[in-house]
Amino acid sequence: MARSASGAEQLELAKEALRTAKTADELRVAQAVVLPLELGLSLEQTSKAIGRSVGVTCNLRMRYCRVLCGQREAARTKRSLRNRANASLEREAQILDEVLTGAMQGGVVIVPPLKKVVEEKLGKTIALSTLYRMLARNGWRKLAPDTVHHKGDAAIQDDWKKNYKGHWRRF
Repeated sequence: MARSASGAEQLELAKEALRTAKTADELRVAQAVVLPLELGLSLEQTSKAIGRSVGVTCNLRMRYCRVLCGQREAARTKRSLRNRANASLEREAQILDEVLTGAMQGGVVIVPPLKKVVEEKLGKTIALSTLYRMLARNGWRKLAPDTVHHKGDAAIQDDWKKNYKGHWRRF
């Protein structure tokens, strides 16, 4: 025997939502709550009536009940932390400001030593890719390398080129 539908305390609010629904989705959510409580329909019968799968119907009911029970705020605060984030955006910016003081005046940022310092500040280990993403989120970017090697000699390079005029005259 199937369980009886829960959420009887939200029945009056769900009936009001049925009357004031402005979109089809709002109507389906309200129907997912009202039909089992008013008519005693099972979850399968309710899903057929509203035109959704059993899983979606169950999720609609649970989400509606959670919102009315005041759990909406708890869900929002979890979302604001970003999934599996090591720190908030403000804390990341603060850590990078503390660590990159030398780089602000035009110094070079070398990531592997920086990784160790950031890990000490966070109190946990992080991957290099995490540090690169953290730098990107806070406006740091990888600069493109120079087109000429700093130890290169332009005169020797010109002599070496295949399209050097002296080379073409011999053939």
